[in-house]
Amino acid sequence: MTENEYNQCVNQYADNVYRFIVKNLRHEEDARDIVQSAFEKMWRNRDSVETSKSKSFLFTVAYNQMIDHIRKSKRIQLKEDFYEDGRSQDQQHSNMKKTLMQALNRLNETQKSLVMLKDYEGYNYEEIGQIMDLTESQVKVYLHRARLALRNYLVSPENVR
Repeated sequence: MTENEYNQCVNQYADNVYRFIVKNLRHEEDARDIVQSAFEKMWRNRDSVETSKSKSFLFTVAYNQMIDHIRKSKRIQLKEDFYEDGRSQDQQHSNMKKTLMQALNRLNETQKSLVMLKDYEGYNYEEIGQIMDLTESQVKVYLHRARLALRNYLVSPENVR
């Protein structure tokens, strides 16, 4: 990978990687650190990273760093509140977003990442398998179970508004 190809990769994928990490971590500073580390690792390994596989490489590295960060945070028991962006939203939309985030937070790390990669980022099963080091069949099964858990939570009487 040349310096020019690396710069194009940064321009093309930085927002996507950041969006994926921040939606999982719900902490902007930590997400920025993880994204920066992923790009730093890609720079250090640019000789062995094929340009055509740079997106998969970035998401894999960022995902693994995110999992390490989550594990470290759990050990420390450090919990910070995620704040809403400054845009004003109507109350109904805000409640739906809050309920959806609560539903996502009930999933385990793998399930949540699968839902985010498939439904928010639009990756196919094969790409998700490469990123998360799972087979396509595992991705499909785990994603199905995650969606069932989400559905069951979202249609429960206390969450229907």
